[in-house]
Amino acid sequence: MFLSVFDLFKIGIGPSSSHTMGPMVAAERFLREIVQGEWPRPVGVEVARLSVSLHGSLAFTGVGHATDRAVILGLQGYTPLTVDPDAADAIIERIARTRRLSPPGHPEYRFDPQADLVFDRKAPLPGHANGMAFSAFDAGERLLLRRVYYSVGGGFVVSEEELQTLKAASKPPVDTRVPFPFANARQMLAMAEESGLSIADMKRANEETHLERAELDAGLDRIWETMAACIERGLSKEGVMPGGLNVRRRARDLHEKLEAEWRQNRPNPLAANDWLSVYAMAVNEENAAGGRVVTAPTNGAAGVVPAVLRYWLRFHVDADQKGIRDFLLTAAAIGGIIKHNASISGAEVGCQGEVGSASAMAAAGLAAVMGGTPAQVENAAEIALEHHLGMTCDPVAGLVQVPCIERNALGAVKAVTAASLAVKGDGKHFVSLDAAVETMRQTGLDMNERYKETSLGGLAVNVVEC
Repeated sequence: MFLSVFDLFKIGIGPSSSHTMGPMVAAERFLREIVQGEWPRPVGVEVARLSVSLHGSLAFTGVGHATDRAVILGLQGYTPLTVDPDAADAIIERIARTRRLSPPGHPEYRFDPQADLVFDRKAPLPGHANGMAFSAFDAGERLLLRRVYYSVGGGFVVSEEELQTLKAASKPPVDTRVPFPFANARQMLAMAEESGLSIADMKRANEETHLERAELDAGLDRIWETMAACIERGLSKEGVMPGGLNVRRRARDLHEKLEAEWRQNRPNPLAANDWLSVYAMAVNEENAAGGRVVTAPTNGAAGVVPAVLRYWLRFHVDADQKGIRDFLLTAAAIGGIIKHNASISGAEVGCQGEVGSASAMAAAGLAAVMGGTPAQVENAAEIALEHHLGMTCDPVAGLVQVPCIERNALGAVKAVTAASLAVKGDGKHFVSLDAAVETMRQTGLDMNERYKETSLGGLAVNVVEC
């Protein structure tokens, strides 16, 4: 099984990988389908108008997750990587005013966001909770092209046909072109024992079948630089986050208090937890505000891995650049196993698949750079994931703010605790990572839809009522 580190860690924008980045990718993909796709093209007829309908979780919480904005930006030709978050408002305003789209390489299309972007809460699409349908019409309003896409978590997007192909197979095919094609933790540990390599080294070997070493290292460095920049932005800003809940940013104030305490050399037995929390909250406040973030493995869980990495760099004297790369490679190996065998989508399995997966990834990365064996790394990931099982996804008002921001802080704390417990052990443990992943998958199937990113249950309901 090969899922690249750059598939798990995507540079994009907030507030959601499945509800913001995915729909933007789908929209841009539809543009390419109009120009390059193989579909019946009537002679002399051109596409004149576009429309989009959002379904399932995208319909219920799309406004709070900026799905509407993401679709408009995607239809204008932007991707999560290329869009400038600071310029997005002006782009959206211009399209709403002119009711026209002008993506590069395309003629101008009619598109009225008020009429052509529909939140359909009554008719979910059958393939996945995050479904969307794109349509293209000619000047006489004749339907020329319709495509359905699903945003399946972490910014991954599949077409209706691709989803059916994936479902037809019991598991995605194993990529035998890589030297270490582990599809689960058991295989990963067996390959590590046989080869004598670390999990990071095996993951690197797999990546280097597709990339040159220098390109891989540059990409890993760029991921961390983007994560670190997101932390710094989050620590520097204050004010109220958008969306209407009037939730204030707290990371800057907390950071200033921690720095003052640090300079005074005052003892603080909770220092590690405090620093972890402020780093994670800084990232997720930026994410909630639509800033530049890295999926890790999703936007809603984007603060856990950067917080733990930043904690390690600050408090561990042996931290270095190679360690950052090994951390990310190890985390990606664990994230790939989870996605391959369960899900990282809150709309599919609840927040156990987002913050739970992120905590497992961060715990594994930290255990690795602390000198843990592959068995101890797997143990760290299992501990972190096990203690997120059953966690629901119930964002208040559909915004990635409450409880998401603090939830990332707690996910980071759990990751460090899990890594510490694992490294102090011998790697032997009662519950395997594979068992925890399968339990998460089954729990997600059993979980009521109200608790899977629809904002129809849990805190999303009770906070408003109180």
